[in-house]
Amino acid sequence: MERTLKDYLLVTLKGMGMGAADVVPGVSGGTIAFITGIYEELINTIKSIQPSLLKDLKNGGIKAIWYKINAPFLIALLLGIGISIISLSRVILYLLQNHPIPVWAFFFGLILASAYLVAAEIEEWNLPVILATFVGTSIAYSITIISPSESPTDLWFIFICGAIAICAMILPGISGSFILLLMGKYEYIFTSLKEFNLAVIISFALGCIIGILSFSHILSWMFKKYKNVTIALLAGFMIGSLNKVWPWKEVLLKVTVNGKEKILQEGNLLPAKYSEVTGMPNQLWLAIALFVFGVILSIGIERLGNNQKNQ
Repeated sequence: MERTLKDYLLVTLKGMGMGAADVVPGVSGGTIAFITGIYEELINTIKSIQPSLLKDLKNGGIKAIWYKINAPFLIALLLGIGISIISLSRVILYLLQNHPIPVWAFFFGLILASAYLVAAEIEEWNLPVILATFVGTSIAYSITIISPSESPTDLWFIFICGAIAICAMILPGISGSFILLLMGKYEYIFTSLKEFNLAVIISFALGCIIGILSFSHILSWMFKKYKNVTIALLAGFMIGSLNKVWPWKEVLLKVTVNGKEKILQEGNLLPAKYSEVTGMPNQLWLAIALFVFGVILSIGIERLGNNQKNQ
């Protein structure tokens, strides 16, 4: 496809939209790609990156594979995604540190609505689909109980987080940030971006590269062969994760490491109980407003996607 500089700037802007979506748990970068009309091209571009390209590179050099892998499109898109993630990470971290209850309420609304919308895509409910939903919910909920606030910070685990989270970016309905949230590394990754922690950033980026090259084919195959079961599993993950993003929490266990407090375990509280236990305002009405906004935003994005599909 022949593109002008203006066209590539537009692709970068679309990438910024995808990056912004993947910063927020519950909104999928894949959905934004679909809405903006680049989803199919993105999937085909990813699939074109195969081991056989090494032979083409050897025989014809970079020029031989440059357009074969749609490199200009990919570079413009990744540039936009990177700009958005790096710039918004500071905003998200600030809000989480200073206004946690309304932010988590917003995330709760996004994820709850997204789970419903994803489940609504299931064409037939049968025993395997029900079991997949139960398994997905159970796995996600178990992870939030076992490690509600902390998980390993070793680089191998960061690599795995990147490999898994990147898959969500190409799936309409589930976001990379949601996966990071589920694995207990949402704030850690964005803090690393803010502080420019190269070791963490490189490990995460390598995981993303390996993940998107390998898992994209697997996910594509699963959607073709077992679409309903795959969607049910994803919806289950989202439902089970709601325990993680409940806005009102009580610190049950924390430690001090190098002068910094780290929360190891939290418990969920009702809003009224939260004020009683912590002595802090529960911000109930603001939380409800942000929850409703999250639901409306998720539904609005879904409707835009449906309108694009029907055109």
